[in-house]
Amino acid sequence: MTRYEAAILDVDGTIVRGDRLLPGATEGLRALEDAGLSWLLFSNNPTRSPDHYRKRLAEHGIDVDLEHVLTSATVTAEYLAANHDDDAVYLVGEDRLESILEETGLEVTTDPTEATLVLGSIDRGFTYERLRSALETLEGDVPFYGTDPDVTIPTDDGAIPGSGAILAAMEAVAGRKPDAVFGKPSSVAASAATTRLGASAEDTLVVGDRLDTDVELGTRAGMTTAVVLTGVTTRADLERSAVEPDYVLDSLAEVDSLLER
Repeated sequence: MTRYEAAILDVDGTIVRGDRLLPGATEGLRALEDAGLSWLLFSNNPTRSPDHYRKRLAEHGIDVDLEHVLTSATVTAEYLAANHDDDAVYLVGEDRLESILEETGLEVTTDPTEATLVLGSIDRGFTYERLRSALETLEGDVPFYGTDPDVTIPTDDGAIPGSGAILAAMEAVAGRKPDAVFGKPSSVAASAATTRLGASAEDTLVVGDRLDTDVELGTRAGMTTAVVLTGVTTRADLERSAVEPDYVLDSLAEVDSLLER
């Protein structure tokens, strides 16, 4: 028997790293299933849809239900469609995010004078002109949102700037912070995950490799948290961080030790 009903799992750094399946990932997922837990994957990647992760994990023999995959892009799109379906979005972000937004029926415009909402995200084509146009819209006191707070993203070639870096530039010129940032660790993200799982926060386990997103999500929501050391977090980081996970695991394989408690 286990006290948990469900688990929220990060993807990159927890299950895979690049194209490589991380050691212990398959064993950890099997342990969750054997214990009867439903699990959901949650990535802060704002340029990917659930189908991307379904196909990516299928290459490693892991079957994933599309309804149990969330990304900061899908959470953002769902929130905006529910609360700002009449707004025209000025997007500082990439084409794949734009497609996800438009698939939910949202209008995305490149004209800052027509926009009634600004959304910031990772943008590898970020330019001075795009920042200037975002500022022009933000001067109209419109809603200002971000997809996720990740300042950097780990890759096989080292860290690259993420959405948080773009949002920092937008905040600086506009003189205001976003009204909300939707990815982990936001309350919007936690609510979206528990709704999909059909579980309460106190019965949910969160496992990920980032203290400031995965663990912070669970801490804020009242979930049990575990950090894995297969991604960005090191033991030295744990000693310095104000965010404290309930458990520290060398890999996802060790999640079975939590299920026995």
